[in-house]
Amino acid sequence: MLSPNVPFALHEWLYRRNYQTRQAQGLPCPAWVPSGEDIEQSHVGQWMRRHGFERFEDLHEWSVTQVEAFGDAVTKALSIRFAQRPTKIHDLDGGIEHVQWYPGAKLNIVESCFQADDNAIALIHGDDANRLETLTYGQLKANVARVANGLRAAGVRPGDRVALSMPMTTDAIAIFLGIIAVGAAAVTIAESFSTEEIAVRLRITQPRLMFVQDQITRNGKSHPFYAKVADQPGMTIIVLPENSNREQSLRGNDRGWTDFLSDDRRLRCDPRAPGDETTILFSSGTTGQPKAIPWDHTTPIKSAADAYFHQDVHPTDVLCWPTNLGWMMGPWLVYAALINRATIAVSSCVPTGRPFCEFVMKAKVSMLGLVPSIVSQWRKGNAIEGLDWTAIRLFSSTGECSNANDMLWLMSRARYRPMIEYCGGTEVGGGYVSGILTKPAVPGMFSAKALGSDWMLLDEKGSRQDVGEVFLVPPSLGLSTRLLNRDHHEVYYAELPIGPNGQLLRRHGDQMEALAEGYFRADGRVDDAMNLGGIKVSCVQIEELLSQHPEVQHVAACAVPPTGGGPDRLILFVGADARTTLSTLQTELQQMIKRNLNPLFKIHDVRRIDQLPRTASNKIMRRELRQIYLQESRE
Repeated sequence: MLSPNVPFALHEWLYRRNYQTRQAQGLPCPAWVPSGEDIEQSHVGQWMRRHGFERFEDLHEWSVTQVEAFGDAVTKALSIRFAQRPTKIHDLDGGIEHVQWYPGAKLNIVESCFQADDNAIALIHGDDANRLETLTYGQLKANVARVANGLRAAGVRPGDRVALSMPMTTDAIAIFLGIIAVGAAAVTIAESFSTEEIAVRLRITQPRLMFVQDQITRNGKSHPFYAKVADQPGMTIIVLPENSNREQSLRGNDRGWTDFLSDDRRLRCDPRAPGDETTILFSSGTTGQPKAIPWDHTTPIKSAADAYFHQDVHPTDVLCWPTNLGWMMGPWLVYAALINRATIAVSSCVPTGRPFCEFVMKAKVSMLGLVPSIVSQWRKGNAIEGLDWTAIRLFSSTGECSNANDMLWLMSRARYRPMIEYCGGTEVGGGYVSGILTKPAVPGMFSAKALGSDWMLLDEKGSRQDVGEVFLVPPSLGLSTRLLNRDHHEVYYAELPIGPNGQLLRRHGDQMEALAEGYFRADGRVDDAMNLGGIKVSCVQIEELLSQHPEVQHVAACAVPPTGGGPDRLILFVGADARTTLSTLQTELQQMIKRNLNPLFKIHDVRRIDQLPRTASNKIMRRELRQIYLQESRE
C-alpha cells in the first residue's frame, strides 16, 4: 500500500507511529525486514548454513579468529586466480604490523576480473543524454589488452608507476586495469583537484606516464584539463579526447589516445608477488601532505569479499556508485563488480540531478551506491518522482554520516529496499563496519562488523566503552602495511594501548556508538580530518590555504553535522578586520577553495572569533569550536 506515489509525510508518520514504543526505549527501528527467502538467497545466509552458525555474530567471530580457514574459503568463493598458489593464507613471522598475505604466491589480480563469460555485460555507460552503450567482458578484456600492450610498447615495465586522472568512464576503467595487467601501479588522482594538488601527488609517486582527458564537461560547461597538467616535467602524457570530433594540440613528447593504443588485443597479465603495488591512492589524514597509500594484489580481494558478503553482489547484479578512480570507491567498484562477475554502470550525468536518476532506471541498476549528500540533493529536488526503480535490490551508503530521515525517504521511494551502510577507508581496502541482508535495515545505522575485520571502541582513557573511538584489531586482509611518504607505524600504531586481551591495536579515527541489538551509529571523525561531499580532507589543508587571504588574521576549519545527523558542514572561525563583512569574506574564501583545493568543498558558515581556543601544546580545540557553533545556532 505504501507506494512511492504516497506522500512521504504519510510514510514518515506511519513509521514513527509504528515504532513509538521502540523509539522511547532507544531501540533500532527497521524500515526493511528480510524475508526467509531474502536470507536464504543471500551469501551471508548461505555461509551461515554451510558453516553451521545460527547467528551472524558467530560467523563473524569465526572469520576473525580462524583467519586461515576463512581466508581460504573466501579465496575459493571468489575463484581468485593464481599463477603460483600460496603456501598458506597469511604469515606473521615479521609481526602483525607486517603481515604477509598469500606467501609464496604469484598472481595478477586483473586475471580474476575476467572470469565471467565473454558475452556477459561488463559495463553500461550512459552519456549526458542517457544514451546507453554496453561492453561485454570480451570487449572490455580486449580494450584492457590494447592499453597493456601499448604500455609495454612505451617502455613501461613491472614495478613502474603510471598516473591516471580522468572521470569514471569505460576508457578509464580499461586504462586502470591495463596498467595493473603489465605489473605496474596505477596512480589514481581525482580530476577535481587543483593543478598544485595534482602536482603534489605526482611528485610523491614519480610516474612514468600519465593518462588524462583533454577537457571535462560538467553541467554543460567544459573545463580544460590537459592544460592543467601539460607543464609537468619529465613525463609523457597520453591525452584522450572527450569528444571524438575535437582535435587537441599536444606538447612535444605527449601522445594522442589512438596513437598510443596497441592493435594487439590479446591480454597477458604479468604475475607479481602478492605484496607488489597495484594502485597508489591518497588520503588527507590530519596533515597538509596527503598520505600515499599503496594497494597491492591482495587488497582487491578484500574489496570483492566485502561486496560479496555485505552488498551481496551476484553475477546478475548491475552496480552503480557515483565515484572516481581517485577515491577508494572507484577501484572498489571495479573489483566488487568484475571479480563477482557482475556489471558496472557508469554515467556522465551529474549524480545529484534528475538525469542521473533516470540513468539508474534505464540501466536497471540493482545495487545503487551513494554518499548521503547526494540523497539530500535528490530529496530537495524531488529528483526521483515518477521513476521506476523496482530493479534496485539494495542501496549502499558511505563517505559521510547518514541522515536517518533522508535514508528513510530514499528507501520509501524504491518500495523499501534495504540500505547497507558501509564505512572503512582507503587504508582498509573496504569496510570495517557494514550492513547485512540477514538483519533488518535501520535508516542511518550499521548492522554488523565486516566479516574478516575486528575492532573495538575505547574512550580517551583507553577503556572499552559503547561510545568511543574505533581501534582496529589486525591482522585483517586489506589493511595497509606501509605508506610511501609517512612512517606507517607512527601513523597507525605508535603510543597506543594494548587491547583488553593483549591485542595489538591500530588507530583509525572514527567515532562510533554501539547500540542495542548489534547495531552501530557513526559520529564522525575524532581527529582533524573531515568528510566533505564524501571526500576526506584535512582541516590543516583548508586553514593553510585560507590564511593567505589578506584580511584573515587566523582561521580554524571544523566539520559540524546538521541537527538530526547527516553529511558534515564546513564551518570557518576567522579573525578578521571588523570592517570586513562576513558574507563578502565567505564568498572570497569559497573562491580560494574552488581554485586551489576542490570545487566540491562548500563553506556552510563563517563566524568571527577574536581568539582561537587552543591546548597547552597550541593545538586548536575543534571540539570546543563545534560546541560554540552549536550553542550559537540554538540561540
